[in-house]
Amino acid sequence: MTTRAWRSEGLRWTAEGPLLRWAGGRESALPRGKRVVLAVPGDAVRRCVGARGNPCPAAAGVPGRSASARCEECSRLERAHSVAADTRADDPQPYHVYLAWFGPGMTKVGITAVRRGPARLLEQGAVVFTWLGRGPLMAARRTEELLRAALRVPDRIPYDAKRAVRAVLPASPGERAAEVAALHARASELAGWPEALEREPPVPVDHAAVFGLDGLPAARGTVRELVPGGAVEGRLLAAAGPDLHLDTGRGVVVLDTRLLPGWPLTGAGGGAGTGGDGAGVPLPLRAPARGAATDQPGLF
Repeated sequence: MTTRAWRSEGLRWTAEGPLLRWAGGRESALPRGKRVVLAVPGDAVRRCVGARGNPCPAAAGVPGRSASARCEECSRLERAHSVAADTRADDPQPYHVYLAWFGPGMTKVGITAVRRGPARLLEQGAVVFTWLGRGPLMAARRTEELLRAALRVPDRIPYDAKRAVRAVLPASPGERAAEVAALHARASELAGWPEALEREPPVPVDHAAVFGLDGLPAARGTVRELVPGGAVEGRLLAAAGPDLHLDTGRGVVVLDTRLLPGWPLTGAGGGAGTGGDGAGVPLPLRAPARGAATDQPGLF
């Protein structure tokens, strides 16, 4: 009997928690404690997922380590229509400016459409966030630039840095919120805020419980890429941003779900795409950005 392969469209955050999306509209809930099993057939090739809802005309192959799962041409098309590319200055919808905290010394500024609520912060894995203000897109963008220039607040935090500190964050919500609150106060004192931006008071929102970070063990490493014949299997301990922290029985590893799209995936465990020994093809791990490097050569 042939095992049916599914195609992932990535992870989506909802009010009920994270979901894995699949082509065709199906979704799989990811409650903590769930056993996650994902395997790549041995003859599989990772293909470009296309852009703007359209398939890639070339069905181009893409590298296993790519977080976008898009070929060069589709990546250009997708970015050309994004807010980040500053090509939508006439966008009429209001935007929030926010401060997001991922760990000590790691606070960023960003913008997100008001209609999306906190979804963007959940997608990024922000442990704590607060709004700074709301207004038209270009006013929000100018405020973001003001903080970057005047306070040297970045607009990006590397995911490896976020992952490295999740298991050692301050336990108290007050401690976690202190840095965001202090930065909000400094930002409020700056001159040059756009008049069109409506300022908002500091109201820190803590996602530690939503993500499952309390008591989270340190990860041995992060899956660098999926490979044909490889499988990832473990009990879900936490989900933050696109990352799943899985207890594999041989240590905790982090799976970035952005690596899933483009691959055909099955729920067959025990070494999918391998011979009769069931050992499977080891998935390569990247050691944590900080702390002791893993001595584990692969997941299985």
